[in-house]
Amino acid sequence: MITAWPLLCVGTALLTWPTLPTRLVPPSRRRLTIPAPPRQAVWVLPTLVALPLAGWGAAVATALVTVAVRQERRSRRETAETLARTEQTSAAIRTMVAELRAGAHPVLAAEAAAEAVPALAGELTNLATAARLDGTLESQALPQLATAWTLALRHGLPIADTLDATRRDVDAAATFARRLRAKMAGPRMSATVLTGLPVLCLAMGQAIGAEPLTVLTRTVLGQLFLVAGAALLWAGTAWSRALTGRNTLGGR
Repeated sequence: MITAWPLLCVGTALLTWPTLPTRLVPPSRRRLTIPAPPRQAVWVLPTLVALPLAGWGAAVATALVTVAVRQERRSRRETAETLARTEQTSAAIRTMVAELRAGAHPVLAAEAAAEAVPALAGELTNLATAARLDGTLESQALPQLATAWTLALRHGLPIADTLDATRRDVDAAATFARRLRAKMAGPRMSATVLTGLPVLCLAMGQAIGAEPLTVLTRTVLGQLFLVAGAALLWAGTAWSRALTGRNTLGGR
């Protein structure tokens, strides 16, 4: 027992050993972080590259073509997002109708729909909270559902039947939009091919030795023609997008 005391004292001393003050600890080296450029800056790079290489005409033409490509991508992305949101709205209303016909309260039915459709969980939860507090039912993402719910409460209509009728309207609009989009795939592809023909003709002329790029970039008249052609190209894509996107769901 006596020989164990020295070991116990050493262990206690190690446990109570004072730590080095933080002011004596050398500060950590700060790493140089370069902020990432915004995504919009990527669309400016082609214009900045074309300006010193081919002159102001090519820079303006590149900017117009870049704007046309960006608008086309945005239009297709918005159309796809609108169709996806419509399908999610239909699924949420269908879930609510099933819960209501099973005898659930509208608030509980909205909460069940929020669990079934996570993409619209926030909007459905807000509607359920507003209904529980007897507030105004408003929703930017689910205007049809909010309107049908308010109409049923205001006029004493069966809420399940009202929501089911709204779901049928949403499904019919989505089906019509999908069919019209499928029918417009051919004209949209034709417009894309026609849009790329000027670039193909320039490449063919350059390949046979006509050197159209030299004329378009080295002369003032050629640069004017280049800007005019790019402007017509942008106008053609905008007009084609307006024609093929008309009467579709969320079309502009």
